[in-house]
Parts: sequence; C-alpha cells; structure tokens
Amino acid sequence: MERNYIMTIDYGTQSVRVAFVDDKGNVVAIEKAKYEQTYFSHKPGYAEQYPDVYTNTMAEASKKLFAKNEEIGKKILGISMTCFRDSHIMCDENMKPVRPAILWLDQRQARGKEKIPFYSHLLFWIVGMTNTLHLNRKRTPAHWVKENEPEVWNKVKKYMAVSTYVTYFLTGQYKDSIANYAGHFPTDFRKRRFYKSDKHFQGVVFGIKRNLLCEIVPIGNVIGEITQEASEKTGIPVGTKLFSVGSDKSCETLGLGCLTNDVAALSCGTASSIEVQTKKFYHPEPFLPAYPSVVRGYYNMDVQVYRGYWMLSWFSNQFAQSELKIAKEENVPVEQILSAQLDTVPAGCDGLILQPYWGPGLSRPLARGAIIGFSDTITKMHLYRSIIEGIDFELKRGLESIEKAQHKKVNKIMISGGGSQSDEICQIAADIFNLPVSRVQTFETSTLGAAIAGFLAAGVYKSPDEAVEQMVRLTRTFLPNRKNREVYDFLYKKGYKKIYPRLKDIYKDIKSLENRKSAFQRIKNALRKNKNLY
Repeated sequence: MERNYIMTIDYGTQSVRVAFVDDKGNVVAIEKAKYEQTYFSHKPGYAEQYPDVYTNTMAEASKKLFAKNEEIGKKILGISMTCFRDSHIMCDENMKPVRPAILWLDQRQARGKEKIPFYSHLLFWIVGMTNTLHLNRKRTPAHWVKENEPEVWNKVKKYMAVSTYVTYFLTGQYKDSIANYAGHFPTDFRKRRFYKSDKHFQGVVFGIKRNLLCEIVPIGNVIGEITQEASEKTGIPVGTKLFSVGSDKSCETLGLGCLTNDVAALSCGTASSIEVQTKKFYHPEPFLPAYPSVVRGYYNMDVQVYRGYWMLSWFSNQFAQSELKIAKEENVPVEQILSAQLDTVPAGCDGLILQPYWGPGLSRPLARGAIIGFSDTITKMHLYRSIIEGIDFELKRGLESIEKAQHKKVNKIMISGGGSQSDEICQIAADIFNLPVSRVQTFETSTLGAAIAGFLAAGVYKSPDEAVEQMVRLTRTFLPNRKNREVYDFLYKKGYKKIYPRLKDIYKDIKSLENRKSAFQRIKNALRKNKNLY
C-alpha cells in the first residue's frame, strides 16, 4: 500500500531535526544537526544567537535528508515546522536582523521604564497580579532593547519569533501560526490572534506595536510555498507547501496522543511542563491563559518549570565530574550514567526536598530555588534525585491547578522529552503523580506531533482522533509503586506544598536587596560615564 509522507522541521534549543514521517507514525528518515554553540553570552545570564544559525543549520540537515532519501523526498505532501518558544528576533524593513536573537534562556531584565496606561496597572492590581505584570515587562526583550540599545530599536520594523524568521527564509512570507506566539508577545490567546489594539490593557504590557508583527495564518492552513532560492539551499522541491502548525510543547502533546482533558502530557525537556489539551478555554493557573494548540479548535493548558531538566545539566557541570569523565569515555550522555544510579537513593531522598525555581515562574515571579532536609547522610545522588522529584512535585502542583480549572481529574499521563528515555525517571513520575505513565513508539514526540498536524492539514486524516489512532502507539506503561507513592504523598502534602508559603516573604526581602544593589550599580555607572561628577 502506498504511503504518504510529511517532512517535519523540529527546532530545539540545542539542535534542529528534519525528518520524513509516514502516515502510520513511523519516523522513516531523520537528520539531526547541532548548532555550533547553543548560544553566546556577552555578559553573565545573557543568551543570544545569530538568527541565520537556525536557517543555515536546518538547510544543511535538510540537504542531507533529501540526498539520502530521494524517492521519499519526491512524495512529501508538505512541511510541518515546530519550534521552541519565546525567543525574539528583530529585523529591519528588508528582513535583515538588526541584532542577535534573544533566547528564552536569557535572564536579563529591563527596568520597565516605558509608561503603561493607569487602567492596566489598576486592573492587574485588582486581581493581585502586580508582580506578574512587572516581571512580564522586565523579561520582555523589546523593553530591554528600547532602554539599552535605543539606536537599534529605531531600526526595528519587524519583530518576530524564531519560527517566523525561518518561515520567511523558506517561503518569502512574513506569516506564522499563533501557536508559535506563547511568551512575551501581545497575544490574545482566547481569540487566537494578536491584540488588535496597541492599547489593550494586557497587550500594552509588552510594548510591541501590532504593525511590527507578522500576519497570522489559521492552524492547518497553508502559510506559503518553498521558493526557488530556499529550494537551492535546502533541497526541498520548489512549491512544496508549508503548513501552519506551532510550538514544540503543543506538538509534543499531540505526538503523545493527548486529545482529551483526562490525559496529561508530561514533558521532561530543557523546560519541563505538564499540559492538558481541551476544546474549552481555561486559565490553568489564576489569570494565566491556555495557549492555542496545533490542533485546530483546541487549547493547551500548560504549566511549566522554567529551567526544568536543564537542572540536570547544571548538576552535572557542578557536581558530577567523575561521571562526566566516564560518559566521555563510553560516549554516552552523562545523564545516562547518573540515572542508572537513581535507585541507590530511596524514594523521597531521605527527606531532602528541592523546590525547582532556578528560574522564576509567571505565577510566582519572586520565587527562588530552595533545598531543605540536609543531613550528614545526604550524598550528591540524593541531590540529583531530589531535582527530578522536585520538578515532578512542582508539576503535580500545576496539574492540580489545571484539574481545578477544568473541574475534571486526569487519570493518565503520557511522557516525553529527553528524561523520558530513563525507566527510573518514568517510574518516579508514576509514583509521584500516582497515575499510570506511558511512553509511545518514539522519543521524537515533537516531530511526531508536527507530522500528525501536517497530515491533518493535508487532508489525509479527517479528524485528530483518526490521526492519533493511526499514528500513535503505546510501548510501555509504568504503574505507581504503592510504597513509594505513600512516601511521596506524605512529602508533597507535609513538605513541598508548604515551602513556598513559608518562604515567600523571604523571597520579597531578597528581591528588595537586589533592587537596592541594582540602583547602587546604576549610580556608579552614571558617575563613570561623566568624569566631571567625580
């Protein structure tokens, strides 16, 4: 029987994957290409990248894919692209970048000097979200560039996500899917568009005018076709259709087959998340919206741990030099060496509990990371396991918030991301959530989800349910261990859930100290710039 194929382009933070996926959910060919460096930093906490790194790396991988699979390449029905979120590219009127992209990993903060209407301040104050308002303004790259690089901002005529820049490279169209615009953009998530008015009380927070943003193409429609110039660089046939799809987290959820709000998608990636797909618009946490899905007519309720499984890399670099040496000798990821030792530490880490706020969340913008329960029996493997448990504890809190919003319990979890390759990590998740945790046929679930969205756009499948039934297959399910579940339930209720309420006032004091230091540093910088004041 003749097979249909979709080409997928899957942008991760560290690499890009291009693949051919058939209509039965098989990744029949794939090329992965790492960026020469994930990002570069001019100052501590900065994370920038040249936009052309993304297009050039993808083009090279694409050429290899088509060269090795000529016959399949001639049969593709179109292209689905998925991309990491909340990374910002600024271009001039000719679509030339005026500065490097500012990535979602970037930790710089603006001062938020640009005035916003009084009614916006008032409305955020009424609902108790003033701190979230200020955090959003400070973390919006547009505000930082306005304050620190005004000569650059004056050149900005187009302001976009990474996916939009790649779309223009492929098709010459300044267009994109709204599902790529979660993050610090003026996005009206409920209506699946940008706010029409530059003065909308929520949209005005980001300081990005509508005329700088791209045209939005509805999910599943054709954005454009591959140009002659793009074809020569990528090997993709001229005229191939590029479908409107969306972000990596949404594609992961679809690739796991999660279509109903009684099933959650757990992503063990650089940024970790718990996500539920629904046809109704809810706020998964108070006043924080659901995002448009890559499935037409659906939304994704998404709660994230901002730094997530990035913390395992942090741990490895700081505390696992011997394991790094072994991993290098055996040519395997260091996480594989460490995960094999997880069972040397009991569930609950002998009372060591970690709160994984290595990066602030939107609902708790002042929070910091915390670890409690140290004793002389604690080892570095206790710390390693406590990171994994802490991420799951926080995502369990997020899932409870989602369940409360939708008035419905989740009864099953599907797991993906790099961490899901470890049986031990999957079992910890099953024990902490006290739910069955299942994997599917591939770890490339974002690629699989993009392909499913592509086949829906191409009309091969008439409904999401039909596409999932044909393309997603369970391979293993992990069931909760009763003894471990009881330990985790006790620590979660009696320990983890009480940490933030007890520490939040301390976090406020720490923040006030940081603000005083920042003000003092600004005064010193001003004095240095004007020697006449000395």
